[in-house]
Amino acid sequence: MPRSLRLTKFRHLSIADPFFDSLKAGYDEFPDWFARKADEDVYVVDDNGKISGMVYLKLEDGEVNDVTPALPAKRWMKLGTLKIEGRGTKLGERVIKKIFDTAIAADAEAVYVTVFELHASLIDLFKRYGFVEYGTKVTKNGTELVLVRNLGTLTGDIIKDYPFVNTSGAAFWLLAIYPKYHTRLLPDSILNNESIDMVEDVSPTNTIHKVYISGKAPTALKRGDIIVLYRTKDNKGPARFRSVATSICVVEEIKRRRDFANFAAFHAYSSPRSVFDDDELLEFWNEKKTLSVIKMTYNLALPKRPTRGALIDSVGITEQPQWDIRKLTQNQFNLILGLGQSNARFIVN
Repeated sequence: MPRSLRLTKFRHLSIADPFFDSLKAGYDEFPDWFARKADEDVYVVDDNGKISGMVYLKLEDGEVNDVTPALPAKRWMKLGTLKIEGRGTKLGERVIKKIFDTAIAADAEAVYVTVFELHASLIDLFKRYGFVEYGTKVTKNGTELVLVRNLGTLTGDIIKDYPFVNTSGAAFWLLAIYPKYHTRLLPDSILNNESIDMVEDVSPTNTIHKVYISGKAPTALKRGDIIVLYRTKDNKGPARFRSVATSICVVEEIKRRRDFANFAAFHAYSSPRSVFDDDELLEFWNEKKTLSVIKMTYNLALPKRPTRGALIDSVGITEQPQWDIRKLTQNQFNLILGLGQSNARFIVN
């Protein structure tokens, strides 16, 4: 059974679980704090029936005075408690995505977290996604670093600015994906064509970086371009009603067949985040003379998924040529965002 990130209440957890031993050892007040939070929400990671992660998020309005220097008055999302027992980096990415999705949905202006310096890999993960060292917090448990991510400014770096989508200088594309691959690439919950609360999306596939392989990717595709992912029909009805635009991604890089010395190099790059299994990757390598590997960040899922019919009638995408990867105008992209009822904060012009 894969890991899954789910929302629950503290009262549904047992502080006697061995997972909490290190938190009790590191923070003397943890048992009392845990008891006070009984009716509050917390994300936990289920790993084959055991807890292997915990994320507690809390909104704070105003100045934060228990750190040095004090944090200025804002609407803050505090990462109150975080522990991840991880293998590799995907679980950490999933947690980072959940933090940002929750903060933006709550209209937070910034996020902060305190963490002991000994957790170097966790600090590196935060810094990769735009957190910077701000100050310190001193308690009887020791001195922690204070890391801050401002959600109101951009650096120009696709990863540090994640999850925001910067449209400046970008081209816009529609990329069609078959349902069986779409299910692997993106959270299952967005396959149902009705409005949902993406903050409570608990799919185990909800990671930031995705790899998709195509035999038809245009040479014009470049870093920073914006992709609307389109799930083709699922054979449960006509494509006009069952094929839907689901998500917005940003291109990190594109590699061509010539960039890989051999299949082993292609496999090593593609496999960790690809929708394709080993046999499918080998088939691609052996049979596709033209091969493009698109690495992209998964920035947001559309709360409402526009159907093929809406994309034709309201957005003006022509039925021909075939929808594999199609160039869009910025106006068409904006219309898709409107139909998808996306949170305007994700898009920066």
